[in-house]
Amino acid sequence: MNEVILNSLTKTYNKGTVLAVDNISLSVSEGELFGLIGPDGAGKTSIFRMLTTLLLPDGGSATVAGFDIVKDYTCIRESVGYMPGKFSLYQDLTVEENLDFFATIFGSSIENNYDMIRDIYVQIEPFKDRRAGKLSGGMKQKLALCCALIHKPGVLFLDEPTTGVDAVSLKEFWEMLKRLKQQGITILVSTPYMDEATLCDKIGLIQSGKILSIETPPNIVKRFSGNLYAVKSHSMHQLLLDLRSYEHVQSCFAFGEFLHFTLNDDRENHSSELLSYLETKNHRSVELKQIQPTIEDCFIQLLKQ
Repeated sequence: MNEVILNSLTKTYNKGTVLAVDNISLSVSEGELFGLIGPDGAGKTSIFRMLTTLLLPDGGSATVAGFDIVKDYTCIRESVGYMPGKFSLYQDLTVEENLDFFATIFGSSIENNYDMIRDIYVQIEPFKDRRAGKLSGGMKQKLALCCALIHKPGVLFLDEPTTGVDAVSLKEFWEMLKRLKQQGITILVSTPYMDEATLCDKIGLIQSGKILSIETPPNIVKRFSGNLYAVKSHSMHQLLLDLRSYEHVQSCFAFGEFLHFTLNDDRENHSSELLSYLETKNHRSVELKQIQPTIEDCFIQLLKQ
């Protein structure tokens, strides 16, 4: 069963002059952890705001937990949890006061639904009397997640929840999501970080309001066309220019301390030919190797297509 369904969903701004979400269709199965992956401005937040009934679509339709996002907005607001990208809790209230407030809104209490938030809340309980505005980034994240879960939602929307979070908190957060998924909650998370894609059951790669691909992370990697190579030398900027001007290089881009590139064809002697070419360009300390593509490599290739 699909818990979230989008049919040609569209959103524009500035009287229709800016197309933020471009005719998107996708579905998320019950109990699935779905990642919407793309850079800032790709349309992720607009999609989440429409699905949580904070924005009206300009075209298409969508349902969440069987409810229409326009006609049944009150039912959706009662049955989903939403954690926006920007920390939006009451900063002058304490941890416990914020949590109690959100539980009361939904006609519940911390005690009634404590089982739902126990694993997360025990980490912030020592700071329950501290004002939310005085919490660290990781603690704010945990409090916001508790408030989104306190009414036992069937579907949870997390809009860029890991932005600006330290590595330890990041790991803890994804472990919490896995535990929530085991409780049967359908989770939609958006992020600009490609390395988080592998932590999802299925992902949608998005750019400029368009979906580039929807697949499981392993299947997206399998669809990468051609062999991928990594190379570096003593002069990386010149190396980039020289590779892009080499007739057999199909694409080349910077990736950490290496350049990643693909070739028009993969003849056996291409590596030796390339090394000879770089030698004529006076590159020293050249390190060249064939590598497995990442989700980011696949995203860049899809963009070029």
